[in-house]
Amino acid sequence: MSAGPPPTSNEQTAQAVQRLMDQYTEIARLAGALAHEIKNPLSTIRLNMELLAEDLEENPTPAQQRAAKRIDLVHRECQRLQDLLDDFLNYAKVRHLDLQPTDLNAEIAETLDFFAPEAEEANIEIVRYFDPDLPSVMLDREAFRGALLNLILNAKQAMPGGGQLVARTTASGENVSIYLIDTGCGMDEGTAAQMFDAFFSTKPGGSGLGLPTTAKIIEALGGRIRVESEVGRGTQFTIELPVPARLAKGS
Repeated sequence: MSAGPPPTSNEQTAQAVQRLMDQYTEIARLAGALAHEIKNPLSTIRLNMELLAEDLEENPTPAQQRAAKRIDLVHRECQRLQDLLDDFLNYAKVRHLDLQPTDLNAEIAETLDFFAPEAEEANIEIVRYFDPDLPSVMLDREAFRGALLNLILNAKQAMPGGGQLVARTTASGENVSIYLIDTGCGMDEGTAAQMFDAFFSTKPGGSGLGLPTTAKIIEALGGRIRVESEVGRGTQFTIELPVPARLAKGS
């Protein structure tokens, strides 16, 4: 009985990719389950710390005051772990994207409009340079908006004294590019090289999962993201997204 023709190189590549995706899915599922198992007793610990603190509020002795300070410390550390677990679950989860043809300029404009009151309060000027002939791209709007907002908030944190945030779009061949440029403190080459590494953070108390999650979303959309920065001058994030041929022809 014939075994049939051997698989082609494309078929072998597809099979290898599928095996890797299956392994990733299983690891993500196990990691998510473990994180949930940690969150449950952690929530119980936090609740009991709050109840203990309430018991010590009325006419505390010096010893009880010292105990209350320790309880407050434990409660704050529990909250920090809770936030870290939430960020990790968001990073590790398998995303099933709902891709729809999207006007990228409009999507970026809506996100910037949402951020505008916060920018005004932080003395940040928003400047827009949108290519009017930008073709449509396939996006999961909710996922993309979350990724973009994370980059915008990162830029805000880099400009504690205010500054300028430039959002620019261009089209080139089969891709569209988004440039997000801030006039913040910038970073050295070593720091920029690790920006998308999980758990790497330069912020006190930061989880180091915000930018890696953003990178995962962009990659899931078929795009790529890179960063360029210079200390004292600012940072530029560049996102490139593919334009499906049928959309490029119809736009």
